[in-house]
Amino acid sequence: MSTLIDPSLIAQQFRDQIITEVAVINAPLKIVGLVGSDYKPSLTYAKYTEVGCNSVGINFELRKVDKYSLEKEIGKINSDPSIHGVMIYYPIFNVEQDNYLKDQVDYRKDIEGLNTHWIRKLYNNERIDDKSNKAILPCTPLAIIKLLEAAGVMSLESSPLAEKKVTIFNRSEVVGRPLANMMAHDGATVYSFDEEGPILIERDNISGTCITRKQALAESDIIITGVPNKHFELIKADEINASAVGVNFSTLKNFELDAREKLATFIPRVGPMTVTMVLRNTLRLYKNYHAE
Repeated sequence: MSTLIDPSLIAQQFRDQIITEVAVINAPLKIVGLVGSDYKPSLTYAKYTEVGCNSVGINFELRKVDKYSLEKEIGKINSDPSIHGVMIYYPIFNVEQDNYLKDQVDYRKDIEGLNTHWIRKLYNNERIDDKSNKAILPCTPLAIIKLLEAAGVMSLESSPLAEKKVTIFNRSEVVGRPLANMMAHDGATVYSFDEEGPILIERDNISGTCITRKQALAESDIIITGVPNKHFELIKADEINASAVGVNFSTLKNFELDAREKLATFIPRVGPMTVTMVLRNTLRLYKNYHAE
């Protein structure tokens, strides 16, 4: 029977620390969320963000904006000194234009860590911004890393994932790809799968690989899935090692029940930690760029 990690409990530990830090700030912190569609998961995420903000003393305002006016609204927020962070609840256009919108957010208010300024630093393994401030990392990948730390998977060494093999089923620009690179920077060998096939990501190397799903899963110490597709072939018990750790961040279950029970440790969801990392990034950006 696997050990189950409850992300809500881990998230609360971070929120308690954020509450303490927010309480000593003289000015009120404020986040504005922008919704440009009626996509239900986006609206749910917005609600969770509001609840999270309220729980730590950060003000939250949700603005429903026509998607064709969203760029203009981002510009207003960038120039408003009373606003310290902006969330855009994607998808908006669900095409390349969404990536364009990410770069319209002032990186000093980009609490999601998706602006090219932060993504470039992530891929180059530059952990410091402006020579003294810690860089901002994307919220869901950061949440997964923190949950793995809580599960005791990562060491305290300079390469906390050294000699670990990881399989990730998701190579999106928001979660899977940055997560794979973050784990590779920490010493892991990462097999990254999506509909185009697998690639190998290591600290100083990204390349194609002929490894099969079966081979990757059999070798892996950590298995991370985020496939929101009912046609995804679920991970089965006979594909994995009993010593492996599994993480599911998709809205759909990507592991068969017998696989979840076989794993040494299983993290069934990440959502509460993702919202908490949004709050953590907000506090860090405030201290870095907005505090007097």
